[in-house]
Amino acid sequence: VDTEWVFTDGSYVRCHQHASGARRGEERAIGQGRGGATTKIHLSCDADGYPLHFKITGGDVHDSQIAGELIEMIGQADYFIADKGYDSESIRDKARSHNMIPVVPKRKNAKQPNPEFDSYLYKLRHLVENMFARLKHFRSIATRYEKLARNFKSMLYLACTIVHCKMN
Repeated sequence: VDTEWVFTDGSYVRCHQHASGARRGEERAIGQGRGGATTKIHLSCDADGYPLHFKITGGDVHDSQIAGELIEMIGQADYFIADKGYDSESIRDKARSHNMIPVVPKRKNAKQPNPEFDSYLYKLRHLVENMFARLKHFRSIATRYEKLARNFKSMLYLACTIVHCKMN
């Protein structure tokens, strides 16, 4: 595992109509939005594009709310690279507290400069997007038939394992 650069992003998965309706008290990780029932996968990849950690939430949860947990899961890396959805000083401070240099672009209405931004590393962020494309080739991931979050998470673990084996 090459944790020199860690790329983080989130992607939506549309839930099948029969995925809702699980027993009360069980975590479902299905959020209701304008587009219907969705789940969001928050994924971190290493410098080679291999999946490191992920977290699933309802589709209505923003990336910045999960960033702290992902940084905790990563533990140690040289650079933390993410998109504008992670533009927050608290996220940058959390990454710095774990000895990571945050490479997150500022939003267009930002008033402060961003001296840590490295455009070359940011261009490599396509590796995490490619991982989402590989994961969504699995029908179970792309359609989310599972009612419970734990079952969908186990399918994600299985898909990540298969992708990792194919890459090696």
